[in-house]
Amino acid sequence: MILRGRVWKYGDDVNTDVIFPGKYTYTITDPKEQAKHALEDLDPSFAANAETGDMIVAGKNWGNGSSREQAATCLKYAGVSAIIAKSFARIHFRNLVNNGLVPIVCAGAVDAIANGETIEIDLDAHTIHCAGGAFDFPALSPSLFTIIETGGLIQMLRKKLGTEHLPMPEIKTGGD
Repeated sequence: MILRGRVWKYGDDVNTDVIFPGKYTYTITDPKEQAKHALEDLDPSFAANAETGDMIVAGKNWGNGSSREQAATCLKYAGVSAIIAKSFARIHFRNLVNNGLVPIVCAGAVDAIANGETIEIDLDAHTIHCAGGAFDFPALSPSLFTIIETGGLIQMLRKKLGTEHLPMPEIKTGGD
């Protein structure tokens, strides 16, 4: 699987409250609406300008803080396909996978990639290609790769159960 996209580059310790502002956690439940607020406190231009296939390149400890899943869903619905970081917070890493986003740990690539450049990720060869060179990264486990390839955990489970053709049930949240 080859991913190609434009880079949005950020630094270390970007927490889930910055990825998806905490003030919206219980008021915005539609993922398409969540996407409109992705990274708004860190980069107000991101949500309005992100395109399908774009990628985030980040420093250490991307996604630390709370375990809120909205920090992954807002990026997915904003069009992000992959996040390359020096390291991830553990729960956020799994939330990314469960939402079908590719988390890659590759410090060398993070240092070499420039904001705004277009890069290519070969998930089968475990290589990132950018203007600064080619960088190998550790492969995701087959089970994680299957979840991502299927579009996320729910989609994978629906496929395994043979229910992918059925409509998704509506999930109500909040004070309804």
